[in-house]
Amino acid sequence: MSDSTARNDIRLIRRLSHLYVGLALYGASSALLVRAGLGLEPWGVLHQGLAERTGISIGVVSIIVGAVVLLLWIPIRQRPGLGTVSNVFAVGIAMDGTLALVPDVHGLEAQIPVMAAGIVLNGVATGLYISARFGPGPRDGLMTGLHRLTGRSIRLVRTAIEVAVVVTGFLLGGSLGAGTVLYALAIGPLAQLFLRLFDLPAPDARTAAVAGRTPGEAILPR
Repeated sequence: MSDSTARNDIRLIRRLSHLYVGLALYGASSALLVRAGLGLEPWGVLHQGLAERTGISIGVVSIIVGAVVLLLWIPIRQRPGLGTVSNVFAVGIAMDGTLALVPDVHGLEAQIPVMAAGIVLNGVATGLYISARFGPGPRDGLMTGLHRLTGRSIRLVRTAIEVAVVVTGFLLGGSLGAGTVLYALAIGPLAQLFLRLFDLPAPDARTAAVAGRTPGEAILPR
């Protein structure tokens, strides 16, 4: 085995580790926000609302919604990657697994630290997942696809999608609160920080940063 082949194998192992650890932590972070009970991230509000209405676990709802969103990639001609397909299943499974292990918390003295841990862990998960460079999650692929088709900015398209998701989820019974607001304010800077920390060289280049200067345009694996 040549040195270049060995280096490529090591790089691939690192990328796969970032991908699957990141996805698992993303599901765990979403579960912590559920347990905190102070408000979920935008798509989490929708997932919880649907779970309340259907009686299906929130992790399974996340998988179903991810699969449906992935189908919407077909008309907008988006191409899924390994990370895209893995995202559909891994996040929901990790979320239900964490909810089975972590009990409900009561009282602000317990809820606030759990909420904060969930938000920070979500930033860590985002940095790991995106640094793997295996493709965006289904929800963010929808965002970038609509951006390409409409010519509207990433910020505008993302905001429109997430407002629609939050409103729909809230009307269905999803949890909207201080955690939702804090997540919206904190996730951009956190994602930027951890993207820089976990950055890996691009597969086809010696150096390439995945974290630009605009946190608001970071593609998040929801």
